[in-house]
Amino acid sequence: MTWETQQTDYPRTRPDLPNHEPRGCPRGASYSWYLYSANRLKYPKVRKPLLKLWRHARATQDPVSAWASIVEDPMKAESYKSKRGLGGFVRSTWDEVNEIIAAANVYTTKTYGPDRVVGFSPIPAMSMVSYAAGARYLSLIGGVCLSFYDWYCDLPPSSPMTWGEQTDVPESADWYNSNYIIAWGSNVPQTRTPDAHFFTEVRYKGAKTVSITPDYAEVSKLTDEWLNPKQGTDAALGMAFGHVILREFHLENPSQYFTDYVRQYTDFPMLVVLDKYDDNSFKSTRFLRASDLANHLEQANNPEWKTVAIDENSHDFVSPTGSIGYRWGEKGKWNIQQREGAEGRETKLQLSLIGEDISPVSFPHFAGDDANKHWVACAQEQVQVRNVPTRTIINADGEKLVVATVYDLMMANYGLDRGLGGRMLPLVMIKILQVRLHGRKKLPVYHVIK
Repeated sequence: MTWETQQTDYPRTRPDLPNHEPRGCPRGASYSWYLYSANRLKYPKVRKPLLKLWRHARATQDPVSAWASIVEDPMKAESYKSKRGLGGFVRSTWDEVNEIIAAANVYTTKTYGPDRVVGFSPIPAMSMVSYAAGARYLSLIGGVCLSFYDWYCDLPPSSPMTWGEQTDVPESADWYNSNYIIAWGSNVPQTRTPDAHFFTEVRYKGAKTVSITPDYAEVSKLTDEWLNPKQGTDAALGMAFGHVILREFHLENPSQYFTDYVRQYTDFPMLVVLDKYDDNSFKSTRFLRASDLANHLEQANNPEWKTVAIDENSHDFVSPTGSIGYRWGEKGKWNIQQREGAEGRETKLQLSLIGEDISPVSFPHFAGDDANKHWVACAQEQVQVRNVPTRTIINADGEKLVVATVYDLMMANYGLDRGLGGRMLPLVMIKILQVRLHGRKKLPVYHVIK
């Protein structure tokens, strides 16, 4: 390989957006170095202590039994696991390492179940046959596919699991349509180099940009504001944002924009089944499904995969389109556009059950170490009980079920006092949001405790 150049055949999105070209990236420009590098791996390698154990066991046993004899012996298992991170790899053969992998997979599946086999396959779009094979294999045996973001780190880890997309949505050119951008969890100039120009160009239109990074990263120099919370306090900052939104735009001064948004685009209206946690409270478990109700809500196709909400107009149970049960067997309904009830009228999903029963619900409290120097003391019980609006219904088997909406559970989880009684302090005391900033005074993001 003697020359590399970037593709220049990306089509224009539309005339008023910046061109995608050039989409050059330093990682691609150095690709030829990888091919001819002295450090390039050309043969499989295995940590020496494990390889010695394997060859000794394999001499007298079949592969699965050989693997079992290693991992079930505490001393043998410790002898190779304790060497992790210390190097010591030696060359093996493809036949040998494939047999080790296969034996480990079979043993784990037989002993603990296929969902304990977890793996990673690169982006299938790059090479459908070779790259998709790993994802296909895991899917067929009932294993678990990791997100490639967790390995590539070019976008926030867990992004697909949280937002349900394959890659960053909307696509990077759409940043140019924004007026306010928060970069949190993605160091755009470094990990999204070909797209970073959209981030910088939109600032010429007057867009305000904010970066949230513990260090002064590359993206920080491109933003108007830099929030640098101490490492490990991101969750507290995120809960502060959520607390402010829920309190100011849902509780104290409800905004139609915010309310309509969560009604249509989130699971807030969906009903959750509550089970008994102890003698005095319930705990949230799973979504109520159409299959739980009489006649399956007239949903003959996949009723066990269809979530249930309440129509605010008729007060009837409805199964909003868009849940996974509509993915197969009902063409055109796997979306959130259709909002019609059984009689053709538009459905307005109910967010809260306030005005009906009130039940105590227990929530876990992840306070962490109260003595940690980066946190203001947050000494509370590990299980917090909140009063939540509920409804008691009769399921298809004639049994009583207690249900609550995700919206009501979320408001309780954030410790918002809605006049339902009980002790309603935030689960994560929001005063910890005086986040300690590097080299700066404490920044009071929001005060809740008077």
